[in-house]
Amino acid sequence: MIMKHFLFLFLAFSSCFVSVLAADGERLPAVGERLAADVARLIPAPATYVKTEGEMKMTGQMRFVTNVTAQERKALQGLLAEAFPAMQLDKRGKRVLQIRLIPPHHEAKQTANDRSEEGYQLRITPRDIHLEASSMKGLFYGVQTLRQLEEQGRVACCDIKDAPKYAYRGVMLDCSRHFWPKEFILKQLDAMAYLKMNRLHLHLTDDAGWRMEIKQYPALTEKTAWRVGATWNEWREQGQRYARKEDKGATGGYYTQQDLKDIVAYAAARHITVIPEIEMPGHSAEVLHAYPELQCEQVSQRNSDLCVGNEQTFVFLENVLREVMNIFPSKYIHIGGDEASRQAWAACPRCQQRMKAEGLQTVAELQAYLTRRMERFLNGHGRVLIGWDEILEGQLAPNAVVMSWRGEEGGIAATKAGHDVIMTPGRYCYLDRYQDYPPSQPQAFGSYMSLEQCYAYDPAGHLPDSIAKHILGLQGNLWTEQVPTMAHCEYMLYPRLLAIAENGWSHGKTDYADFRRRALHLQDVLVSRGYHPFDLRKEVGERAEKKTVMQHLAVGKRVVYHAPYAANYPASGDGALVDGKSGGWDFQDGAWQGFIGADRLDVTIDLGEIKPLKLIKAAFFQSVSAEIYTPAEVGILVSDDGVHFEQLDHRRYEVDTSTDFKVQTMEWCGAAKARFIRYQAKSGQLGGWIFTDEICVQ
Repeated sequence: MIMKHFLFLFLAFSSCFVSVLAADGERLPAVGERLAADVARLIPAPATYVKTEGEMKMTGQMRFVTNVTAQERKALQGLLAEAFPAMQLDKRGKRVLQIRLIPPHHEAKQTANDRSEEGYQLRITPRDIHLEASSMKGLFYGVQTLRQLEEQGRVACCDIKDAPKYAYRGVMLDCSRHFWPKEFILKQLDAMAYLKMNRLHLHLTDDAGWRMEIKQYPALTEKTAWRVGATWNEWREQGQRYARKEDKGATGGYYTQQDLKDIVAYAAARHITVIPEIEMPGHSAEVLHAYPELQCEQVSQRNSDLCVGNEQTFVFLENVLREVMNIFPSKYIHIGGDEASRQAWAACPRCQQRMKAEGLQTVAELQAYLTRRMERFLNGHGRVLIGWDEILEGQLAPNAVVMSWRGEEGGIAATKAGHDVIMTPGRYCYLDRYQDYPPSQPQAFGSYMSLEQCYAYDPAGHLPDSIAKHILGLQGNLWTEQVPTMAHCEYMLYPRLLAIAENGWSHGKTDYADFRRRALHLQDVLVSRGYHPFDLRKEVGERAEKKTVMQHLAVGKRVVYHAPYAANYPASGDGALVDGKSGGWDFQDGAWQGFIGADRLDVTIDLGEIKPLKLIKAAFFQSVSAEIYTPAEVGILVSDDGVHFEQLDHRRYEVDTSTDFKVQTMEWCGAAKARFIRYQAKSGQLGGWIFTDEICVQ
């Protein structure tokens, strides 16, 4: 792949910068070395940066010298005029702005921009600015750096050599759960370009609405682009009813094909590729509403899965994708592939016949059959299929790219099979999560991901080269079930998108304190340009209990589980509930242990000897949107011999779902003696999960 080739060249060439000398003999920072503190204005941080004496005024006349074509010159002049309106490009200027394309392997002066077509070299003196790159992309990113350096009409003199760490640096915007106007998307493309991001993934279709005009299938937008209920939650509460545009109270919309062409062109001018996603076979309730003939036979309730046994399904999908490919020149086409229930297929005669004819044993293999057919179709048109990591189930299509969201495991498995991967694990890349103390924030989905947690992620930082070479990059995802307005959307995107941008670009990432300082400045820049970021200055931060280690009678003692904890939420295993470690605002942080099933939490702790007891308490996590609830019933029993137990405490609680998120401590206080403590917590009528982090005994 072209992108993988550039990534390989960049990684191979980066070793050349272990020690580089500036013109005055000063050593430039090595790749990965902490950058000088005065690189305050730049996100993403450049590979190497050296501050030099003086400053350049970005006002008045400047002589513009370049070797690019006339059309490219015009594009650069427009870019510079927008970035520096007080500067006039004039042949009479005494100061020089030189922007030059150089061959990728210029023998006389090999520089950082040889590592990637997106790399560049920038040198600023009080009299001259020299920008060099091997492509227009590199020159464009060099101008973005120059824009970030500018303050009150001046830029500090410096030498910068820079190129990206990863070829794919993206963000996904969910346009189905909430429709975002074209102008809003163009605004976000401006911010992406400023941050050197190069992929915008649009989630155009899902149960909540089909958002792209398909001329061959007009009912998709006529019947499902509008709905009853201004927000996704309101829509669900009112029975997930679709509406016509003219219906009273209808909200929503869709993009005409011209709208999407405008978005694609605007993005291309900023060296951003727009990747469309057309969900299949799941998340397709809107398709089945518009074209019910694509639904499985004998379906008795609402279903979101297309009928894979119906040949008309493939006719429909291929016709849709033809129109998609006519609009989007992207090499990659995303087909979703996540969270298909597959339940209807087991009872559908057509699906069962398809499985028999193709020799398929499971419904997962039936989905893999669809994925392989779609891949052959896309490959035949010169495109590459991307899917969420569920496409690994059954049998992975031979040329597919995997977008790994359920942790990193799916992505690692795909790389071992020789597939390229884009990492987007929920814990580090899902921007729909709370970004600060949840009760202080607008309702979000699931759990917590602070700017610091987001910044800590490196897609290939701990992986062997055999795997890392297949990782194209990373992507931040903003699902919009809980995001009803444009201001709220930007609030969730920024400043965390700054961390995604730096994680994707920078070899020379700094420590978090330095990044936060730079993010505060960029936050102010965004505000000045009409964006609505979360105010990092008001951040409360992580749960206080997580920052300390508890000491109590049960720490390190033996725990017997009468009901197992969930394999996917084990925390630290059998000792997790007595390791002295409290969880934070994220139930996936490795400290919260999850339980689901009939018995929920039921454990016995052996203190080793009979001891006086005065307090037994446990904290429970609640996230209604993730179906995690505080217990409806808690019981505590004690014993001297581990055989005969007597009840110490038993209480019932009302599970309050009016608050999406909370951490609630349930405790017993009194006086007793025992060696063994049996702690039980049960769910109420809502069912769902129970999560706890520690059973504290004093």
